[in-house]
Amino acid sequence: MTDACTDRLGALLNHFPVRARMFHSGAMCGITDFSAPNEGGQMHLVRTGAVEVIHPGRPSLQVNAPSLLLYPRPMSRRFMTDTQHGSDLVCADLQFDGGISNPVAGALPDVICLALDDVDGVDQVLTLLFDEAFGNNCGRHVLIDRLFEVVLIQVLRHLMETGKISGGMLAGLSHPKLRHALVAMHDQPRQAWSLDTLAGISGMSRTVFANSFRSVVGCTPGVYLQGWRIRLAQRALRQGRPLKMIAIEVGYGSEAALSRAFKAHCSMTPREWRNGTLPDSASVR
Repeated sequence: MTDACTDRLGALLNHFPVRARMFHSGAMCGITDFSAPNEGGQMHLVRTGAVEVIHPGRPSLQVNAPSLLLYPRPMSRRFMTDTQHGSDLVCADLQFDGGISNPVAGALPDVICLALDDVDGVDQVLTLLFDEAFGNNCGRHVLIDRLFEVVLIQVLRHLMETGKISGGMLAGLSHPKLRHALVAMHDQPRQAWSLDTLAGISGMSRTVFANSFRSVVGCTPGVYLQGWRIRLAQRALRQGRPLKMIAIEVGYGSEAALSRAFKAHCSMTPREWRNGTLPDSASVR
């Protein structure tokens, strides 16, 4: 397996997509408070002007150049801008499929601040996004929503390529060798992956692979694989899929085996999890 054929984001975003919805485009002057949404995150694109961003209990951020602020999870904040000239921003809500169990959102820090000039390959997307956001073309909201999603993918690429995430899944996907094992597990969760096979895919010895994986990702390959399979099972449960079919699709040979793994990971059975997540009218077959 070579880097050219290793799509580190494909399976992640296919199974757990992110949807954006613009909620502001224009000037902000003075003080603007953003209360944390009930779920999901937000992205702010600062086109012009300076912004001081205040987070309760944290050091403030000074944004003095066109920048991106990404909040993968709910978090209150205050933006302070010049009362006369203000700053131009475009902002969107981000809905991560699976909520708190979304692996992409879970792998990101609470807040990310990047200068737009530092994110490779995003120039043309941002030009179109800003033109639409500050224009009045028909269909602009739908187009801007999709462009925000493209920007998020570019940010994830940037974080992986620059190694700015110090631990967890994205750090593993940044690793030149471990990435191959992670992509294999993401792409083929039903495969009976062994430590030897994953080490071979990564071009490492069994011992070096196991130690490197735990050091970089923060858990053993077996624990990671189980967590990935359980996330996929949760997604299928929300879709109303039968347990027997889910068990086969995510790599467990029977409902009983899936239930044991699910309870070990979540401290509850698939039915208990489903009944506590969805309305009473939805049942697990």
